[in-house]
Order: sequence, then structure tokens, then C-alpha cells
Amino acid sequence: MKNMIDIKICQKVLEKCLTTGGDFAEIFAEETTTNSLNMVSGELKNAATTNLHGASIRILKGAKEVSGYTNDFSEESLLKLASDLSQSVEGETLGIKFTLKEDAPSKIVKAVKAPSTVSNEEKYKLLLDASNAAKAYSEEVVQVMCNLMDEEQHVLVANTFGKYIEDDRHHIRLGVSSVAQFNGQMQTSNDSIGGNCGYEIFDEKDANQMAYETAKAAVAMAHADEMIGGVYTVVIDNAFGGVLLHEACVHSLEATSVAKGASVMCGKLGQKIASDIVTAIDDGTRCDQWGSLNMDDEGNPTKKNVLIENGILKSYLVDYRNSRIMNHPITGSSRRQNYRYSPTSRMTNTFFAPGKDTFDSIIKNTKSGLYCKKMGGGSVNPSTGEFNFAVNEGYLIEDGKITKPVRGATLVGSGSQVLLNIDMIADNLDFGHGMCGSASGSIPTDVGQPTIRVQNMVVGGRGSK
Repeated sequence: MKNMIDIKICQKVLEKCLTTGGDFAEIFAEETTTNSLNMVSGELKNAATTNLHGASIRILKGAKEVSGYTNDFSEESLLKLASDLSQSVEGETLGIKFTLKEDAPSKIVKAVKAPSTVSNEEKYKLLLDASNAAKAYSEEVVQVMCNLMDEEQHVLVANTFGKYIEDDRHHIRLGVSSVAQFNGQMQTSNDSIGGNCGYEIFDEKDANQMAYETAKAAVAMAHADEMIGGVYTVVIDNAFGGVLLHEACVHSLEATSVAKGASVMCGKLGQKIASDIVTAIDDGTRCDQWGSLNMDDEGNPTKKNVLIENGILKSYLVDYRNSRIMNHPITGSSRRQNYRYSPTSRMTNTFFAPGKDTFDSIIKNTKSGLYCKKMGGGSVNPSTGEFNFAVNEGYLIEDGKITKPVRGATLVGSGSQVLLNIDMIADNLDFGHGMCGSASGSIPTDVGQPTIRVQNMVVGGRGSK
């Protein structure tokens, strides 16, 4: 591991930041290389490499923040940036003393087979094999799009608490999208494999099978009837089904909105907000997972944060600056897309804890309802928790059995109501991989859950009886 900026330079720069009355200062620096390859129906369409190199400085006085960034790591450039920023802080030096001490993060995530050790030929074959696996499912699969992204990031955090810490991150993600056509109807299904790790992930997870399943789902939806709208018992499958928790609930628990009083969950710590069987967790310490980190972007260890326990709200997700506003402990949840963004509270790997039921028992005990095998995108208002989500792959449940496919279903409601209406949770926890956008940019996050059952959900659809 290399020192991007010498510790002595960081000490001088941070001291300069505090000369006009600031009570905290921080340097965040990174060097990042990102590779991407895109394939359409077996033909490589694009291959690109981008490099990012820069450092940001921010100064706090209470909850007020000033920040800026530079691509020049020289002592002169960093001192000038610190001096310029400090002019926006009114006051006199508070005499804060600190000495930077080099530290190292725990190794929750690591890369055995780093992207820089993998040839373009190997990456191309990975894409081609996945594309061929999807195309082989059916002649009705008319297009397969595959994309592969890998990233090596080296980061440094130094601050006036005396922290000087560096870390390496390696993000890998293979995504497949299959398009099927039947009688003029075209439907798309997609999935991905990802982690904060190296290419060894594909020794453990079957990319070809994942691609095959996207084709299977696309074909099923091309043959499906339109969903008939109404109020249903809804069974949401595991893995990416957890996007409902992520969007409709946990965004409302981030200090980004809570500290401003702009969340439906403000002031509810210790209150019952969900069914007794619901426990929800955000855990950045899961080994090599897509949303996991050895440390957050303020240099703090990531944590397993129990947000809801047996229906009771236990914690928010809080970064350092917002902890000053909320008087709430930091949770190792400070994240940013890159050095150009200020960090704030964000999710890592967010999921419902496993329950005591099974997938089979949930289906068997549902006389009539909708089974959402794959969830899609949607929109949420954090201040109210109201949402709507597309169901990318859905099936009717009739007399305790999964029957015919339906397309065009949309789940409509509020996160607070959904949490209270969950009445069964299975034991089959799994995760899906996504990119989450918020105030500090777009970051890798995992969403997860076991299969859950929700009573009395409004389901939109264009079908008719």
C-alpha cells in the first residue's frame, strides 16, 4: 500500500485548515482505475478505461461545512486550497492540537484476483460465454446485452482527530439483460453478479446460469397476461426484492434526510414502526460483498447496524457532520462517489433478517395473491415514504400454488404501511446488487431479504377482468 500524500504534508494542510476558527478538517484522496466492456448479442461494442486522481478538503465549524478539491497532490497546491477554504470560516483559531498517526483498516474485503491481473481476453470470454448462455435458452431471445465493470480504488483519509488511514477497494460487476419477443410483445429481464473483491467471484458464482435465468424470465414475461389491478396479498422473493426495504424505508433512516427533519421516520427511535417479526439491518462488514467496505469514507470502521429490531426502530444511519446535528452516534455509514463529493450517510448492504418460515410454506399458505419474483425500479418520497415499484417478473398465486405469469404489475403504497403488514418471512436470505444515487453521488449498495409476504398491498396493472 502506498502513501498518496505524505503524512507530514497532511499534518501541515490540516493545521492550515483550522487557522480561522474551524473545529474539524479532513483530507480525502483517491486514485481510481475503472475498466468497462459492453457486448451486444455476442459482439463487443465498447471497451474503455478511465482514471480518476484527486483530493478534497473539507472544513467544519459546528454543522457548517466548506469544501473543495484539486487534482494536484503537491504540498503547495494543497496548502493553497486549505488557505482558500479557511477564508470562508469566520473566527479565530481554537487552538486545536492533533498529531496524525498512521493506522490500517481491518480486512473485511480483499481481492485475490485483482482486475489488473486479469487479461482482456479473459474478460471478453466471460462476457461471450454469458451472452451465449442466455441466447441458447430460446429462439424468442432476440437480444442479449452484457456489461462488465471492474474498478481498483486506493483511498486516503486524514483528519484532525489524528487519523491517517489508507485502503484498497476492488469492485467487480457483471450485468446481463435479455430481451425476448413473442407476438410483437417485447420484454426484458436483467440480473448481475457483483462484489467488493476480485475476479475470484466467478469461481464461486455461475455467470452463465445467471444469464440463462434472465432469458428464461424475459420469455415468460413475453407470454404473460397483463396484471389486473387491485388489493392483493403480495409475496416478494429474496435477493433484489430487498429494493423495497432500501428505497421505501431505509432512505428515510439516513441522516441525509433525518437531520433536516425531512423524513417520515424523524423522532421515532424506540417506537414500533414494523411488524413484530421484522428486523432490518445495514451491514458493511459482510465479507467481500458489493456494498461492503473495510472503512467508510471518513476512515471509520464499517458496522453491522441493526436499524429495526422486532419491529422497533433502533438506529439511523449517521455520518460525522450529521451526528453533530442529531446528537446520534456515527454508524460507519459515510460514503461518497469520489473525491468531488462531500460524504454523507449512505447504505451499504441493507436487508431484512431471515425469519422462521420457508418459501414453500409462504406460497402454500397464500390462497390468492401476487408473487413478485423480480423487482424493478421505482420512485420514493423519503419525507412521506410513499412509493411505486415495477415488478419485472410476476406470477399469480392461486390456491397455494404459483400459476400463470403476469406482466405490468406495479406495487403502490408507503414504506411505513408495508413494514406493519409483513406477516411471513422465510429463511432464504439472498442479495442483489445495485447503484444507489443520493446527495454524495452514486455508490455500490447491496439490497437483500428472504422471501416476505405483505398483506393488503395496492397493485397497479392494465389488465381487465
